[in-house]
Amino acid sequence: MSVAASTASRPAWYGLVLAGLGAVAFSGKAIIVKLSYRYGVDAVTVITYRMLFGLPLFLALSWYASRGRPRLTARDWRTLFWLGFTGYYLASYLDFAGLQYISANLERLILYLNPTIVLLLGLLLFRIPVSRRQWGALAVSYLGVLLVFGHDISLGGHNVLLGTLLVFGSAVSYATYLAFSGNAVKELGALRIVGIATSIACVLCIVHFLVLRPVSTLVVAPQVIWLGVLNATLCTFVPVLMVMIAVEKVGAGVAAQVGMIGPMSTILLSMLILDEPFTAWMAAGTSVVFLGVWMLARSKRVGVTA
Repeated sequence: MSVAASTASRPAWYGLVLAGLGAVAFSGKAIIVKLSYRYGVDAVTVITYRMLFGLPLFLALSWYASRGRPRLTARDWRTLFWLGFTGYYLASYLDFAGLQYISANLERLILYLNPTIVLLLGLLLFRIPVSRRQWGALAVSYLGVLLVFGHDISLGGHNVLLGTLLVFGSAVSYATYLAFSGNAVKELGALRIVGIATSIACVLCIVHFLVLRPVSTLVVAPQVIWLGVLNATLCTFVPVLMVMIAVEKVGAGVAAQVGMIGPMSTILLSMLILDEPFTAWMAAGTSVVFLGVWMLARSKRVGVTA
């Protein structure tokens, strides 16, 4: 039974609730990563634990989504490898690395620019025209991030610049995944792509660790391991399923709009758990970014990543 069939009898609010919970759970990733860094580990180690615990779950999802489906061709595997590399391996690594230098709030705002990057990639790669209204939305969105970035860099210097560039690189990598995944989703199905591509990314991250670090460095504080379990389950696998079900129930556009609560939950969690301040600059920048993404959503439906 498909996810859509199993939830067909549910009311519409069920999809809205799942979209909201999925956005909040995704946003918790940055909080967990920042907490892990307090125990003296680096981005490579944190992401390796996330992928170690996530790999069995995504392999199971791959098996479930592949039941009764045609066997994958060599072309399919090349496509899935590319999607896994850009969408989950490279994007995750750059994001985790950037979080070593910037706040969880700034990280979430940068990632929230994803729809604007998808739009620009469509123009550069596929010659999809951008309207005046969309250019205006882009300008507003980036102005919001610049407000927060300008304030933070005055306090943190070059580290903030480095972290911002790394996280923006993550957003570009994930937008590349979205730009090239459209046809693959139609042919293979969303759940199958997520399961297999993420499994490939898990293996790549683990190999990355083994190339750079001796296995003995996996001996870390118990808190890092438990945070890795939470990251892999509550902040990765579970929200993937929630958002997929929500998209099938209420549509991608509505699910994306509900997902706008994600950055707000990051702000709240960062204040409560990380003691990060919520300044007037952050409030202004967040409001402007929200406005820009809302303007873009009104002008053209573009998926928002968590």
